[in-house]
Amino acid sequence: MFLALVAALLPLLAATVLTAPAAAAAEPARAAARAGTVPAAALTEVTDFGTNPSNLRMYVYVPESLTPKPAIVVAVHWCTGSGPDMYNGTEYKTLADRYGFIVLYPSVTRSSKCFDVSSPQALRRGGGSDPVGIKSMIDWTTRTYDADTGRIFATGISSGAMMTNVLLGDYPDVFAAGAAFSGVPFGCFATTDGSEWNSACSGGSVTRTPKEWGDLVRGAYPGYTGARPRMQIWHGTQDDVLRYPNFGEQIKQWTDVQGVGQTPTTTDTPQPGWARTRYGGTGDRAPVEAVSLQGVGHNLYAQGMASRVLTFFGLDGSGPAPQPQPGACRVTASVNAWSTGLTASVTLTNTGTTAVNGWKLGFALPAGQMVTGGWGATYTPSSGSVTATNVAYNGTIAPGASVSIGYQASHGGNSAAPAAFTLNGTACAAG
Repeated sequence: MFLALVAALLPLLAATVLTAPAAAAAEPARAAARAGTVPAAALTEVTDFGTNPSNLRMYVYVPESLTPKPAIVVAVHWCTGSGPDMYNGTEYKTLADRYGFIVLYPSVTRSSKCFDVSSPQALRRGGGSDPVGIKSMIDWTTRTYDADTGRIFATGISSGAMMTNVLLGDYPDVFAAGAAFSGVPFGCFATTDGSEWNSACSGGSVTRTPKEWGDLVRGAYPGYTGARPRMQIWHGTQDDVLRYPNFGEQIKQWTDVQGVGQTPTTTDTPQPGWARTRYGGTGDRAPVEAVSLQGVGHNLYAQGMASRVLTFFGLDGSGPAPQPQPGACRVTASVNAWSTGLTASVTLTNTGTTAVNGWKLGFALPAGQMVTGGWGATYTPSSGSVTATNVAYNGTIAPGASVSIGYQASHGGNSAAPAAFTLNGTACAAG
């Protein structure tokens, strides 16, 4: 069954704009870099990079103008593709030249050339298979180039999009954000019979509640309580390989993982035929961003989309993204409630190594609550997704320092405190 499905995919994949040149042209630098750094400005294969249970190949691109403590982008290919195909078929190399980050291109060696997103080993942290090999590639690159462990990202197309979901689920402490083009939720492709393909999931008939989807992600790394990666999701409404319902199921999953509401905070149309929704925040680095492309099929990736990915990642500038990075802040919140009202006390701590100069603390106010007053910040709007903005006297938070703010609100029976917070668009640890 799986081989037949893969065979059916080949004409579709052959027609994609991502068709790569011949293998000889796709690998400008074949020699393995066994020790030290690799040649700059050349796609280079690295061997002996660490634990690699599924025999992946590792390709790396390091620009000539590398920033200090560079970011890492893991760019994951589609079924029947390869790392060099991803290098040639996307513009991450060009963007790396412009912004000074490193790109990793994992490459499958199994016959299907699809990533393992279905086995029990792949769906748990350190379980084995492809995610472990990719993590080893990241570790090698971090050691070799003193990369910024707070700025590691993943993006992928089709099978690579599914792997992006898996990587963010297995290693939430490693990745700051991901961008998935034509994928499915974490755990949707799970099988127990050794098959790589899950027809129910690909057909869009696997549906779960947000919490059920979120529990699958949380179950990949039991006990983890830190910040979770942000997610950007892209899907075409006419996708006939990984059907469009998977778009909505991914939104359900990652909004639940982020602890934000299912109702978009903003909706807009960046281009004709595109519908973009953001959840838990209104800026370019919202906790979850989703882009639906009307009338577009499975092969939706096109030139220019990678630049939008970098905007979501926060890499489209010179040098590091604004501090703090995901996980570099912690928020505690408590509530004192009565019959129709409450007061909330919120403490924001900068757990990073760089001072925060000017801050906006975002959170979703529980349903039925409305802010009627506050102190230590200005609060807008009064309900839904609220942003607390610093006032003049507390706009700077030194490393290790905290600010305390609070608000008064009315409620209709739900007097809970907000469960998730973002600082300047990046997720904070809670508690």
